[in-house]
Amino acid sequence: MATSALSLVELEIEARGLLDPVTYDYFAGGADDELTARENEAAFAGLRLLPRVLRGAGTRSLEVTLLGTAAALPVLIAPTTGHRLVHPDGEAATARAAAGAGAIMTVSMLSTVAVEQVAAAGGPLWFQLYLQADRALTRALVARAEAVGCLALVVTVDASVPGRLTRDLRNDCTEQRAELDHENLRDADGRVRDLELVADLRWTDIEWLRSVTSLPIVLKGVLHPADVRLALEHGVDALVVSNHGGRQLDGVMPTIEVLPAIAEEVAGRMPLILDGGVRRGTDVVKACALGASAVAIGRPVAWGLAVDGEAGVAWVLAELRAEMDRALALCGCASPVELTPDLVVRRPR
Repeated sequence: MATSALSLVELEIEARGLLDPVTYDYFAGGADDELTARENEAAFAGLRLLPRVLRGAGTRSLEVTLLGTAAALPVLIAPTTGHRLVHPDGEAATARAAAGAGAIMTVSMLSTVAVEQVAAAGGPLWFQLYLQADRALTRALVARAEAVGCLALVVTVDASVPGRLTRDLRNDCTEQRAELDHENLRDADGRVRDLELVADLRWTDIEWLRSVTSLPIVLKGVLHPADVRLALEHGVDALVVSNHGGRQLDGVMPTIEVLPAIAEEVAGRMPLILDGGVRRGTDVVKACALGASAVAIGRPVAWGLAVDGEAGVAWVLAELRAEMDRALALCGCASPVELTPDLVVRRPR
């Protein structure tokens, strides 16, 4: 069914009406009191655009290049698991929509569709990785990602222990997800391995990963400016400013609020991607103006899948593209790289 929504917020309302409440809560929920999950969106609303005029932005391009990967717009698909919970084609449908839009998709290591099937869509693909206690397993996952043509590894570093998802605990959703496996953890004998998070993650683990792959390494989950220098010292190629959508440590800063300090520390030396709370093309413009090279979206993809499968995800990307293009024109900018911090003002509290 085609959506009647006129915004991503309306799309979520539509998806909620279609989904089982337990499934909706799984995607929409955050950790503990869900302060961070809410504040990620609210923080964008606390920023105002201050446009320039008469700058000749009649012809615009949203194209960006990230780590050598060309994309038609500065919006990536963030790595999220469980796409088959909302649509039978799962991550394969997401990948086809991303490929059609010229967007980079980051496939989750915990995808419910194997990376080989996701890669068959033919679009630019990055692979998200949780470093495992079993390094042989980690190397095998990296090799699979390399074999299917993934162009970067996105290493999640803010999940050394799992967050406490209150809605999942209340709903007891184990049985509801029992039939869906993490296909990238399936052994040659058909057994699905358990996820083994490394509670003692250190920078030496990043050094080890750098030694076993030539793919660019992107760290996902960076919030503190002091970690930028360490990332550069350890061969990291890009950062994702992320608080895991508020699903890990509740009460941390919204990502858009920490972005300027991180961008200042990076000083153009590596790409910066922001996720968390992006619901409008104007949010993309604000993030790019404050130093992001691009943004990544997670929950809106689930809502698009729930409403209309591949076409629903395509609609999400097209809507963000149209909103961003309009905002660029009205801010007097011909491309995302022309966006500057002086175009964003914090609303007085």
